[in-house]
Amino acid sequence: MADVSVVVVSLNALPWLETCLMSVRDHETILVDAGSTDGTLELVHERFPEVRVLERENRGLAAGWNAGIEVASGPYFLLLNADAWAVGDALERLVAFADAHPRAAVVGPRLANLDGTLQRSVRGFPTVWRLATEYLFLRKLAPGTDALNAFYAGGFDHASPREVDWLMGACLLVRRAAIDPVGPADEGFFLFSEETDWCYRFRAAGWKVLFYPGAEVVHVGGGAHAGRHFVEIPRGHVRFLRKHRGEREAERARRLLVFALRLRGLLFRGDRGRMYRDAARQLSAG
Repeated sequence: MADVSVVVVSLNALPWLETCLMSVRDHETILVDAGSTDGTLELVHERFPEVRVLERENRGLAAGWNAGIEVASGPYFLLLNADAWAVGDALERLVAFADAHPRAAVVGPRLANLDGTLQRSVRGFPTVWRLATEYLFLRKLAPGTDALNAFYAGGFDHASPREVDWLMGACLLVRRAAIDPVGPADEGFFLFSEETDWCYRFRAAGWKVLFYPGAEVVHVGGGAHAGRHFVEIPRGHVRFLRKHRGEREAERARRLLVFALRLRGLLFRGDRGRMYRDAARQLSAG
């Protein structure tokens, strides 16, 4: 399909990359590599000589997306994680759905885990309350409700096409015509929340973000992050709120997250507890 270009950002995701690239092999594909040392480049040059490779320093996912989009030719861009792959004709289905919805800036497929079960990908924009329901485990009390689980769209069934706040960035079809007036992904987000910010900006400009379960993509989850520290997740929340809700709201969120992460650091042992404590220290430092 000449009307869609695939952009894959990779960093030491070799175990999944071949499956990823095979699933989109009939389409223009740009691989933006952020310094892999696991044989990624050798694999691509040997098995996928048609893929255009851009070697870049690691400036984050948004920067990788932007670099790939800059050289891609299609009116649509499929932003695909290196640990994700399209099932069957998922890409063609996404493009057809986007064609039928000309105000859709972003269309996201149904994501599946390796075992075929649903991977929930629809999200609500972060607020201090929504972050509290997640980081203080309040959503566990009523995971299927909007009141206590709006951040993870607890009431969303992932079975029907619908307009949503934002979609997890493992696989997003983005319309070129929407990027031109709104601007590229914000490279101030290193990892996580870049898709949240972009979807927010698209919606603010009058475009739509749509979930389409008629196309399926398998996503391993975590396989393309190259071990990037957990601190990027809460840091992204704070940056999003500072950008779109102001300094006061961002500071409230930062204090909440520091408290919640410290609490988690006390409740969990081993590597998980250390991860939360490290994230709390870094976030409390600013």
